[in-house]
Amino acid sequence: MKNDSSGASLAAALRVEIRALRPGARLPSSRALMERHRVSPVTVTRAIGQLAAEGLVVTRPGSGAFVAERPRPRADPPDFGWQAVALGDRTVDASTVRELVSPVPDGMIRLSGGYLHASLQPSRALATAMGRAARRPDAWEAPPPAGLAGLRTWFARATGPDLTPDDVTVTGGGQQSLATVLRALLPPGSPLLVESPTYPGVLALARTIGLQPVPVPVDADGLRPDLLAEAFGVTGARAVYCQPTLHNPTGAVMPSARRERVLAVARAAGAFVVEDDYARHFVTEPVPPPLVTADTEGRVVHIASLTKVTAPSVRIAGVIARGPVAERIRSAQLVTDFFPARPLQEAVLELVGSPGWTRHLAAVGTALTARRDALLTAVARELGAAPRRPSGGLHAWVPLPAGTDDRAVAEAAARAGVRVSAGRPYFPAEADGPHARLSWGAAASEAEIAEGVRRFAGVLA
Repeated sequence: MKNDSSGASLAAALRVEIRALRPGARLPSSRALMERHRVSPVTVTRAIGQLAAEGLVVTRPGSGAFVAERPRPRADPPDFGWQAVALGDRTVDASTVRELVSPVPDGMIRLSGGYLHASLQPSRALATAMGRAARRPDAWEAPPPAGLAGLRTWFARATGPDLTPDDVTVTGGGQQSLATVLRALLPPGSPLLVESPTYPGVLALARTIGLQPVPVPVDADGLRPDLLAEAFGVTGARAVYCQPTLHNPTGAVMPSARRERVLAVARAAGAFVVEDDYARHFVTEPVPPPLVTADTEGRVVHIASLTKVTAPSVRIAGVIARGPVAERIRSAQLVTDFFPARPLQEAVLELVGSPGWTRHLAAVGTALTARRDALLTAVARELGAAPRRPSGGLHAWVPLPAGTDDRAVAEAAARAGVRVSAGRPYFPAEADGPHARLSWGAAASEAEIAEGVRRFAGVLA
C-alpha cells in the first residue's frame, strides 16, 4: 500500500515536470529520481509505467524515459451524430447496477451495495491461493469448458448430497451466470416472472437481452405461490426468477412448505425456476435447503456465487442444472464467454479447500451479525422504524413515510455523506410504497453504521 501511494505521488510530480518539457526530452534517470524523491526502484518503475500507460512518456530500453509526442487538438470536435441512427432506440440502462458497484468518495459512509468491506475479505488467503495457482505448470492452459473438476465437485457437495460434479458448470460470477442462464432458457421477447420487489440487476439484465419482467408480489415468506400460478396462467411464461433464501431486498426466507408449493406451481406450468442462492454463505440461523435439492425433474436452475463472500473480483460461481438444459447452458457460456480464467478457478479451489475457509466463514458470520444488529438498533432509535430482522444476509428493507420520494431522499443522503439505495429500482413495475434498502456488509464498523443511519435520519427529518 505504501509503495502504491509513493508511486502515485511520484507520478503526479512527474506529470507537472512533463508539462514543462518538450516532446522527446529525456526524463531524469531512475537513480536521479530515487535520490531526489527518496523512493525505491520499484516505486520509480511503477510511476514510469503509469505515465507510459497514460501516453505521457515512452520508454527506450537502455536509454531511459522520454516525453511523448502530444496529440494535436482537432480543429472541430468529432461528430458522432450518425451513431444515433445506427444504434436505434434500444438502450442499456445500467444506472441501478452502477450504483451498487461504484466506489464511494472519501468520507462517505456506505450503507449500500452487496460486497463485503475490505476488512472482511480474505485478502491474504486469496493472495496466497493465487500465488500457488499461478505457479502450477498448467496454470495458463485452458480449463475444461464446464470448469475444473475439483471446483465442480466442491459446488455440488456444498449445495446438496444428491448433486454430482456433472450437474455443475463453473461460470464467471453471479451476474454472468444470470445472463447465460436467461439467454439459454428464454428467447428475446419472452416474459420472465420475477419477485416484486427483487434484485435490480436481474431487471436491468432481462430488459437488456430483450425479456419482459413480470412482477409477482412477495410477502413475509417470499414469493406468493397463488399469484405465481396466476402470473403463469396469464402470461404463458416458461421461467420464474426467485431468491428463496434471504431475499434481496426484503430478507425473507421461504419456508419449506412454500418451497414445495412454488415447485408444484412451476411443474403445473411446465416452467423452470431460476434459484439465485446469492446469500447462502451469509445465513446465521437455520433455513431450509436450496430448492434444487428437492427437485427431481431438472426444473430448478440453481446459481451459487462465491463473489459476495470473498471479494468483488472473485468472479466465480456455480450453475447447477440437470437434463438437456445443462448442456444448453454450457453451450451458451462457451459461445459467449468460453470459460472463467483458469488461474482464478485454481485460486478459488485452493481457497475453499484450505482450513482457513471455515474460519473465514465463521468470522464473516460473526461480524455481519454484529453489524446487522447495530443497523437495526440505529434504525429503531433514529427512524422509529422496525424493519424485518433477517436471518443473516446483508440488507434491511426499511419502509419510509408515505409520500416520500425515495430517489430524492437517496440523493439527499449522498450529499449528507451516506449512500443508501432507493427502493423504487427494486420494483419491476409500480412500487407498493416508498422504501430504502440499508446494507451493513460494506460498512467499516458498527460505529460507522450508526453514524450512517444518523445522517440518513437527518435527511428524512
